[in-house]
Amino acid sequence: MRRGFITGPVIGALWMVILSITVAVAMSFATGQAFRPSILLSLLWGAAAGAGVVALGRSRMVQLGLLAAVTVLVMLGIGPMLTGTETSLFARIFGAALLGLSFAASITPILDEIEPGELTRHEFEGSVIRFLTGFGYIFFTAIVLIPFYVMVMTSLKNQSELIQNPLDFSIDFSKGAELFRSYDELFNQFNFGTYLFNSFFISVLTVFITLAFAIPGAYAVARLRFSGQAAFSRSILLIYMVPMIVLALPIYIAFSMTGLRNSFWGIVMIYPVTTIPVALYMLQGYFRGLPAEVEEAGLMDGLSRLAVIWKITLPLSLPALASVSLYVFMIAWNEFLLAFMLLDDPSKFTLTRGIASLNSSEIPRQHLMAGSVVATVPIMALFLGLERFMTKGLTAGSVKG
Repeated sequence: MRRGFITGPVIGALWMVILSITVAVAMSFATGQAFRPSILLSLLWGAAAGAGVVALGRSRMVQLGLLAAVTVLVMLGIGPMLTGTETSLFARIFGAALLGLSFAASITPILDEIEPGELTRHEFEGSVIRFLTGFGYIFFTAIVLIPFYVMVMTSLKNQSELIQNPLDFSIDFSKGAELFRSYDELFNQFNFGTYLFNSFFISVLTVFITLAFAIPGAYAVARLRFSGQAAFSRSILLIYMVPMIVLALPIYIAFSMTGLRNSFWGIVMIYPVTTIPVALYMLQGYFRGLPAEVEEAGLMDGLSRLAVIWKITLPLSLPALASVSLYVFMIAWNEFLLAFMLLDDPSKFTLTRGIASLNSSEIPRQHLMAGSVVATVPIMALFLGLERFMTKGLTAGSVKG
């Protein structure tokens, strides 16, 4: 048993520390001005706010009061986030309001079940879980967004700006189209359009070849009975126990001897070797979950086994096929080691190999960052566009009744 007037201030103090750090870092990156969290003041005011929420309840008036209080404290310089003397008034107001709004909107749901009296174990654990969930969202979002933000902002700089202040990641939008000069030079001077097409072409071919082998293989493992079926099913992913760096040298020697090095077809041949096992593993698990009665009904109606696969199994497996296709495409699009070893001709570079060629002291850093953005954005857009197909209709076509 734990008392609410202890748990509320503790969670409030820790949550204020997390949010003050998050907002200070975000404002510093966005404006290039001095924002820093005050850990001591964050603990003090967070504990006071947590105690207030527990004592007064979680009404809209309490939220508005927290928003106003945190904003005023930050503006007075005695709040959980401090600003430098050179920080503009607008940035100070916006940062203070952002911290106040985020704290007021999030602390009340976290402390939703805490009352001034005794807490049950369920109520206490529920509050801790909500706190840790919020922390996890912020932490992992920061891990993903901060490098991407730095990459994008650096790509929009020019060489003189990077030399004068390499840690300033704010953007001067008054420059207009000049912001995208690095991207224009990337495609006109560094042949990046060819790299983009090569990666797309190779990745699409890899998807088709992988599915052509993985679908019949996964179906055989899931539906047919043959000697060694169980051992084969369990050993599909054994290839991933051997690091690719160990296989790289034999692959390089073999491709050099056969004349496949520095060619599209050599890359197209080797990429499916890395994707077919995982596609087999994913699809055979999905095929096992499909109702066998539907396929048996098709066989009884006179369909051949191949017709059953084409007309019944594959339509029911579209979510799994979309998921596997996207995963394989991402593997082929992002693969670097084999492309770096097997491709020397710039006209045949993939995106990852082209980006590696930009990592030179003779090439400005903004071009390297622009190339990284070009390689990242298409695969992000593809994932976000197809992600809904990966999780819907998983039980479509199942037997009812």
